[in-house]
Amino acid sequence: MGKKIKKEAEPPPKDVFDPLTIESKKAATVVLMLNSPEEEILAKACEAIYRFALKGEENKATLLELGAVEPLTKLLTHEDKIVRRNATMIFGILASNNDVKKLLRELDVMSSVIAQLAPEEEVVIHEFASLCLANMSAEYTSKVQIFEHGGLEPLIRLLASPDPDVKKNSIECIYNLVQDFQCRATVQELNAVPPILDLLKSEYPIIQLLALKTLGVITNDKESRVMLRDNQGMDHLIKILETKELNDLHIEALSVIANCLEDMDTLVLIQQTGGLKKLLSFAENSTIPDIQKNAAKAITKAAYDPENRKLFHEQEVEKCLVALLGSENDGTKIAASQAISVMCENSSSKEFFNNQGIPQLIQSLRSDNEEVREAAALALANLTTCNAANANAAAEADAIDPLISILSSKRDGAIASAATVLANMAMQEPLRVNMQNHDVMHALIGPLRSSNTVVQSKAALLVAATACDVEARTELRNSGGLGPLVELLRSKNDEVRRHASWAVMVCANDELTAVELCKLGALEILEEVNLSVSRKNKFSDAAYNKLLNNYLSLKYSLTGYLSSSNIIGDGFYDYGRINPGTKLLPLKDLCLQEPSDLRAVLLVNSKSDISPPPSMEDKSSDIGYGRSISSSSSLRRASKEKTNLHFSAGFGSPTEDRSEPTSGRNTALSKLAMKEKGSRKGRGKKEEEKVKEEEEVAAVPKLIGEGSPDKEWYPPSDPDFCVYVYEVTKSIFPITNIKEQIEALAKYVAEKMGGKVSKEKLHDFSWELHISELKFQLKSNVVPIGLIKQGIFYHRALLFKALADKIGIGCSLVRGEYGRAWNEIKLMNETRKGLIGALPPPEVYIVDLMFHPGGLMKLKSKEADLYIYL
Repeated sequence: MGKKIKKEAEPPPKDVFDPLTIESKKAATVVLMLNSPEEEILAKACEAIYRFALKGEENKATLLELGAVEPLTKLLTHEDKIVRRNATMIFGILASNNDVKKLLRELDVMSSVIAQLAPEEEVVIHEFASLCLANMSAEYTSKVQIFEHGGLEPLIRLLASPDPDVKKNSIECIYNLVQDFQCRATVQELNAVPPILDLLKSEYPIIQLLALKTLGVITNDKESRVMLRDNQGMDHLIKILETKELNDLHIEALSVIANCLEDMDTLVLIQQTGGLKKLLSFAENSTIPDIQKNAAKAITKAAYDPENRKLFHEQEVEKCLVALLGSENDGTKIAASQAISVMCENSSSKEFFNNQGIPQLIQSLRSDNEEVREAAALALANLTTCNAANANAAAEADAIDPLISILSSKRDGAIASAATVLANMAMQEPLRVNMQNHDVMHALIGPLRSSNTVVQSKAALLVAATACDVEARTELRNSGGLGPLVELLRSKNDEVRRHASWAVMVCANDELTAVELCKLGALEILEEVNLSVSRKNKFSDAAYNKLLNNYLSLKYSLTGYLSSSNIIGDGFYDYGRINPGTKLLPLKDLCLQEPSDLRAVLLVNSKSDISPPPSMEDKSSDIGYGRSISSSSSLRRASKEKTNLHFSAGFGSPTEDRSEPTSGRNTALSKLAMKEKGSRKGRGKKEEEKVKEEEEVAAVPKLIGEGSPDKEWYPPSDPDFCVYVYEVTKSIFPITNIKEQIEALAKYVAEKMGGKVSKEKLHDFSWELHISELKFQLKSNVVPIGLIKQGIFYHRALLFKALADKIGIGCSLVRGEYGRAWNEIKLMNETRKGLIGALPPPEVYIVDLMFHPGGLMKLKSKEADLYIYL
């Protein structure tokens, strides 16, 4: 046997690189390997990078800094399946990093990732590709890219994958995508509801939870609700609620049910199958606050439909809601209150809550939680609107005090609702009085100053509802509430402006408040508003007229006209004509001014019952305007004594036996008259009249400035006018024939104002000197009308109107040009009385107080025109 010779190995070819095994401990080195053309190196490099990225967020950031992302994106489309799989796994992990997400969006790799969802790919690739998309879909821009690259269809298909991780990632990505309405529409087209419902049967709670969340979003659209109903989705949801082991899913299941109950057909279906009773029982008996809260929310959403409210009422949903109000959880109370707010749109439900629910809601008004108080106030606002019984029930349950306290809340919704409830209560007078006792007018100041238009509107409405009596208006005025109310008239919001106008109209019902509103500029604002077609409203026009009708001094100065319904009261003064926009000074300010060459301000004041301080009793004839006034006893004595005087022109007392005629100026106080009578003996007629005039002026309060400035101010008294009122009431008021009444009053006025004046001697009638003397002696421009003994047209017309209003003769007062003024009276045509058929309109006459006192001239007749314009 020959000796064996060892065969030598053949040397490798010279052009082949010898294999090299390298052990790298630096991530940067491995990242460099990603550019290798060798598949095995790429696969191993990707595997190493995957394990590195799994270790934490810092490693992901390191890979980003080393530039690993860009070469990895190229490997997503590599021909080798292992390389492609490993690269996809890396992106599934890296995509949770925000900086990586940003770079991936810029590199536009979405189409490459979505391609990995193809049916032929491995389950592992499906898992990590869907994980990458789930991480990316958390941001809006990535959602758009996924949607535009057709990512929804493969994701919906993967919901049927046997791998639970694939299902979880796919449903999570779909949940993120359907937040956008375009994606929701596409989900409906792709019939995604059935596979999502199938996920509710999964043994993995996270998959069930994500499926419910997704259904909770897509069932906001009617089409998806129909699909869910058609696929028996409600049965699945009710079963989840009935399964105690699935209590972690109950909240989300209730959210889906809440959406589905908005459909009448779904509500009918669930009611027919007994599901609705189960739902209400479940909500009432659950011990989990969030479940109760979501159940109440479900009822709220469904109850917006009238038919749904009817069905709920039949199922006695009100009892469930009242029970939920008793929960200790604030969120449940809020949800139950909101449900009651909606349910009480049904009249039967509103009646139910009259006996149950209102006390619990009022208890919630006292909660420390502002949201609870707001929700309870809203429920009460809806319950008491157009329902006096509920408003009364709320008051009986002591709601007024907490409601008023809510007016100072920091939440606008709570304030608006509380104001609404109070306004509803104020429709009943006893409740309104009770509110005023709780200082509601003062509490309204804050809401009136709010910048929220809803609060402004409700606050103004509450003012309109509560300021129905003098006490309330006085309180509002003294609290400074009129200023912010007037400012609301400027609002650009129609409802605010309308309610503010309404409130001003109500507040203008007494003269003091009307005057204050005018001082604050309400009249000018309303005038401006009424000139605008788009801004004016019925209340703004009514408020404007109400202000003028309760501030007649301003009305007459602005318009030069007082109608028969404008009754002149004490404190009226005629300043003369003023231009629109000009402020009319208050009477007090005018009284405090020194006399000037301006036209005299004529004052009407018949008040005679205000007693001065005791220390002034004996000085009643020498006291200043507004510091104190003549004693009531003096005026009563004057009036009593006047009844014993002989009246000329038929104004006599039937028991009078004195024959001495009385001139038009014989109206001094009785005490002074007796004094005067004794001092006249032996004097001539002219001297006698002069002395009498001087003593009469002395009987009137002298001027301002005397007395203590701390004393209450009163307008100047007018004893002569008081006597005029007494005389016409005694002698003219009893006359039954209206024409005879007018004639008698006209003659009386003319007599007191200097008698008849012929047209030829009109220029010689020296009334100007007389008025100047009065201004000088009174040291004021304000002259009481009773002191004027020589009066021209506008003096006589004012006196006639003032006295006519006292005895019920309806007449108007019209200002003309050049000192002219006249009274117009409407009288029926005597020839038509007793005839059958519609009566013609009354004829208007002008009363002659100058040339032929007592004469009546038809308006627009030649005679009347001469009287007005001559």
